[in-house]
Amino acid sequence: MATIPEPPKEVGAAIPAHTPHAVSVMFPKWQDNIYYEEGDPIVVNKMQCGYPRFFIHPCIKKLTERILASLGKDGEAGMPFPSRKVAIGCREFLKRYHPESQGAVRIVELKYGSEERPMPVYAVIFPRDAFSVAKQYWQHSGLILSSRMAEKCLGALQANSIAPSSPGPKKERHSRYSKAGMRGKSNAEEEEPSDHASYVEERYGRNLPIEFANHAKVALRRRIAGIVSENEEGGEQLDRFSKATASELDTQRSMEGFRGMKGLSEDDVYLYPSGMSSIFCAHQVAMAVGDASRKSVCFGFPYTDTLKILQKFGAGCCFYGLGEDKNIDELEELLKGGERILALFCETPSNPLLKTPDLPRLRKLADEYDFMIVVDETIGNMCNISVLPFADMVVSSLTKLFSGDCNVMGGSMVLNPKAKRYSAIKGYLSAEYEDLLWCEDGLFLERNSRNFKKRSAQINQTAEALCDYLSTHPLVSKVFYPKFTTREHYEAVKNPSGGYGGLFSVIFKSEQVAKQFYDNLDTAKGPSLGTNFTLVSPYTILAHYTELDWAASFGVSPYLVRVSVGLEERERLLKSFEQALSSVTV
Repeated sequence: MATIPEPPKEVGAAIPAHTPHAVSVMFPKWQDNIYYEEGDPIVVNKMQCGYPRFFIHPCIKKLTERILASLGKDGEAGMPFPSRKVAIGCREFLKRYHPESQGAVRIVELKYGSEERPMPVYAVIFPRDAFSVAKQYWQHSGLILSSRMAEKCLGALQANSIAPSSPGPKKERHSRYSKAGMRGKSNAEEEEPSDHASYVEERYGRNLPIEFANHAKVALRRRIAGIVSENEEGGEQLDRFSKATASELDTQRSMEGFRGMKGLSEDDVYLYPSGMSSIFCAHQVAMAVGDASRKSVCFGFPYTDTLKILQKFGAGCCFYGLGEDKNIDELEELLKGGERILALFCETPSNPLLKTPDLPRLRKLADEYDFMIVVDETIGNMCNISVLPFADMVVSSLTKLFSGDCNVMGGSMVLNPKAKRYSAIKGYLSAEYEDLLWCEDGLFLERNSRNFKKRSAQINQTAEALCDYLSTHPLVSKVFYPKFTTREHYEAVKNPSGGYGGLFSVIFKSEQVAKQFYDNLDTAKGPSLGTNFTLVSPYTILAHYTELDWAASFGVSPYLVRVSVGLEERERLLKSFEQALSSVTV
């Protein structure tokens, strides 16, 4: 089992410490989270990193600065993306939500690396006052540029100390790259060429360690599908994982596998650069194969960006924020009255209230009224729950417990091969899917996830012990955990050998108790979850600081503390919580 690092003590330090591509950041005091949300330099200026959809990684910032230095104009900002399609999506988002920038947004294409191994980057350049809107697209879609890819691009630039060429007299120096696919492009809103139209970055430096990247992705897809054999899991030789032949796919489909469903193969698993991008793309899929004029349903109080996706992209959203049985009654009445919906999105269980919806009943409604169901299994995870039989698509953040090491982003989408629209979804994805998971990130995810099942089992036991302790403590008002929260619905999808997961939330007797407990707890404290070390955050402050009253109306208290349990020795962790509670003086 992994060695658990000591958490850093300094505000703004990377979690884990000294990790260049860490996906969390240390906020040791409750007030640090407020300073962060308010953009106070006392915290923001000390941040070495942050969660990548919210905090632009230093390598990405530096790469953007290099692009703008050569290709930008005064008063412009930019944002790099991993594909032209994603960049076009950003431009369309700006057109809709920042219409004053229309006509002033362009896409520029760069190719870093060698001709044999090019690294394409598509930068959207726009007026500086549109940056906050472009950042919303980055955050909501999750289709972000990998910080490792940005690092490689910068390394390629440094290797030969040649910056991107500016337009003008030096433009002809790139004529030798005029063959198809190697010419830079810039597309304005009207798709007309601009002065910044043609350039290319060509760097020759160290080869990326990517010779096994495709094998790693095959291993990931099989692991996520639950069809990796014990022999395959038993070693580290990635070259044993090659894309399955037709007969091998038939063999996979004949297996019941870890997910307990026949018919599933590695070809039903799609990888994405983040968990949120798998949700975003599932919504895009639903709109493509269903009636896009219909609204979707967000059932239960979700992680914030899921709701934003459904509200801002497509026809809109019906929000049942409590996610309780009475809300299914309301939805059924709506459907009986003639309303039709595109898809229902839910988390099992939800973040941060750990509620599980009645999936069998929702599936029955979906079949009767012809809508799709998308389930986010991140919190429960496939080791503990089996939700695919009730869903058309199951999405997950691989960044979380699947990886555990808190040093890489990734997401997945699994298709239910028995779903009504399976063939239509497969057809759409065959034509439109882009594999945007950066090669090195795939390698890290594969390596990190080899002991996923063992880690999940240990964390289940420790989390349950902590929740049993806290649920009877006099300073605690309520513990949200699947063992205590909508348990009957969780048990309906729980695997025979599964547990209740490693995430729970606590509401203390008062805000002051919550703050003192948080400040005195000796664990890592920051955004994200599912890490190999215990990670705690004042969730509502970080996720809903500008809408605290709204969140509270759905039971999400402003002083809710969310705990993601790690691999620390159980008694040691219990002692840390006991000491933090004993330090409370109010």
